[in-house]
Amino acid sequence: MNRIILPVSLALAQLFTVNVMAQSKGEVDSAQAKPPPVAKATPDQKQAGKAMRKAEGAKEAKVMGSTDDKEVLGKAKVATKAQRKAAAKTRNAAAASALKKGEIPSGEK
Repeated sequence: MNRIILPVSLALAQLFTVNVMAQSKGEVDSAQAKPPPVAKATPDQKQAGKAMRKAEGAKEAKVMGSTDDKEVLGKAKVATKAQRKAAAKTRNAAAASALKKGEIPSGEK
């Protein structure tokens, strides 16, 4: 009987000491518990900050948008509005005829 009680009591003692040591004390540092106080910005400060960010953004946009490479800038429109409408009609007609022929699945089955 003593041979069983001694190892069981040692095992239980180890279990309880591990649980006790693993628990924190639950204390909180009051200085770190709260964020530092910050004064709210006045409408004048908000307006000044907005103007500053707007000016910086405009300056950066000019720097990013300026380039001498003609390929990067893109091409101007070469077709008039009437030409674009006529091209759209021919594309729509071609798509409608292909749909009727069954070359384009309609999606509904």
